[in-house]
Amino acid sequence: MHPTAQQAPRKVLARCALVVAAGAAGLNASLRLDHSSSWFPLAALGVALIWAVGAWWSGWPGLGCKAAVTCWSRQVACPMLAGVLLALPFLAGALLAQRIDSWAAQVHDVLGFTQSGSLLQLSATTLLSGIAEELFFRGSLYNALPQRYQVAGSTALYLMVTLLTGNLMLTLAAAAVGAVASWQRQTRGTVMAPILTHLTWSMIMLHVLPHLL
Repeated sequence: MHPTAQQAPRKVLARCALVVAAGAAGLNASLRLDHSSSWFPLAALGVALIWAVGAWWSGWPGLGCKAAVTCWSRQVACPMLAGVLLALPFLAGALLAQRIDSWAAQVHDVLGFTQSGSLLQLSATTLLSGIAEELFFRGSLYNALPQRYQVAGSTALYLMVTLLTGNLMLTLAAAAVGAVASWQRQTRGTVMAPILTHLTWSMIMLHVLPHLL
């Protein structure tokens, strides 16, 4: 049976907890693979599938986007601009990190996946992963948390999942993207803005950052 808003909050939260645990384990396992391995893109898609199925199982949030042309700037342009502005300090930070050996190694470790598969395949995987993450963390999980903890709780759990990978660069990215996306979810009331911001940020990281390093 499809989860509904009438389900007991504890049951929905329990489902969210299971999804978070499964997603964290899947992400950790995928990042331990050799990035040049043909299995790596499949593992990344597997993690995205965990978040997507988890979003449905925990109470499908819906996109909540409006089709009115008059809302285009607010619904699309502003979130995408936020993604661009969010990416700029990361591009600058990655350049500065090259001066510190331990940080540079982690940046290059994150970028190692860009050597796996075609650019089109990587772009599709990145887009699907971003959408799935937002549907769960800023959608189903956000809705399941008590109102006073929705922003802080969804951001903290998103950060915790990434922190378990042991990569500082990914953790900083999760903290920034998660905080902005959760704030957008609270102020706009839909998951569409977080999705657009996340995808814009991800595409810049994928297509621009490798050429700077």
